[in-house]
Amino acid sequence: MAIIRTIQQSIDNFTEMSGRLLLWLTILMMVVVCIVVTLRYVFLVGSIGLQELTIYLHGSVFMLGAAYTLKHNGHVRVDIFYRNFSERRQAWVNSVGGIIFLLPLCVYIFIISWEFVAQSWDILEVSPEPGGIPAVFLLKTLIPCMAVNLALQAVAEILRNALILIEDRH
Repeated sequence: MAIIRTIQQSIDNFTEMSGRLLLWLTILMMVVVCIVVTLRYVFLVGSIGLQELTIYLHGSVFMLGAAYTLKHNGHVRVDIFYRNFSERRQAWVNSVGGIIFLLPLCVYIFIISWEFVAQSWDILEVSPEPGGIPAVFLLKTLIPCMAVNLALQAVAEILRNALILIEDRH
């Protein structure tokens, strides 16, 4: 049980650290949006690069923040029955849901996105907009990264719930 707890806590620590780093990207994104708005409406100057930077930051926060959201139980759930379940029954629902739905979804997303991302890397895809960010391939790489991060956190959640089920028996 100690090894299960160590693995679960290590993944949780990684997810927590990642989520806290994403907080800074959110703050940076707000600053960039303020700059874009100020440039456009005060100085009448547009910047495709800065506008795309907000898209890259936004994509990074949402794609890489999915695992952090899962860790903090912030995902969408139909709570009509779940909230009235005992801790043991909730652990069963979370474990089975993670094994049957979440992990296969992460594997599917990873597999389906791999060729899409690889093709982008092969040509080092750039923005089609003049003055845009020449790194679309990096933005697309967020898709399999999200699948891996979310799968790791799913494993941590399954292990956490398995510990609840094991410890509840004793």
